[in-house]
Amino acid sequence: MRLFRHALQTIQTNRRAYLALNAILYGSVLAGFGAGLLFPDLTAAQTESFQSSDSADLIRSLLESPWLFALVILANNVLRAGLLNLVLPSMIVPFAGIVWYVYVLFTVGLMLAPADREGWLTLVPHSLTVVMEVQAYVLLSLGVYLLGRAWIQPRTVGAGNRRQAYVHGLRQLGVLSLPALALLVVFALYEAFSVVYLVPLLTEG
Repeated sequence: MRLFRHALQTIQTNRRAYLALNAILYGSVLAGFGAGLLFPDLTAAQTESFQSSDSADLIRSLLESPWLFALVILANNVLRAGLLNLVLPSMIVPFAGIVWYVYVLFTVGLMLAPADREGWLTLVPHSLTVVMEVQAYVLLSLGVYLLGRAWIQPRTVGAGNRRQAYVHGLRQLGVLSLPALALLVVFALYEAFSVVYLVPLLTEG
């Protein structure tokens, strides 16, 4: 509980950066969504590419086991999306993961753009998943930003050298990773069960 309070204090102390990252990341999703509505062929191409991939085959094979489906979603969101795409690049090049994630979330918004009535109905439960999972990545991005800022400007965290500043930034990233992980766990479960049970109820009519 103390770690969650520490995370909240970190957010409050860096409120401007937190709000800016919210605007950037959610704005990327909305920009992709708008582009998909304006140019349906872009969404169709993204969807076709995904459906022909191994990921689509894996998802179809997991629909009969929502708990396993949730575990796969969680592993993908934490390890691939969070760690490999966002955190690790930024530990090598400051802020690199944030820049890459702007593009990633644009493509997410593009794929979310509905092409028909079924697509709009599917979006009803899935929109909550997107909002909360993106919020987890906002928290990780804030940690990445604080790491990069400390690394580049050690004096901002009262460090005597870049090594001390880097370690300080890693600690802040670790603190913010806890609520991000909690969000990803909860909404991996929600996403899996909504896809397996809720979406068919909404679209079968």
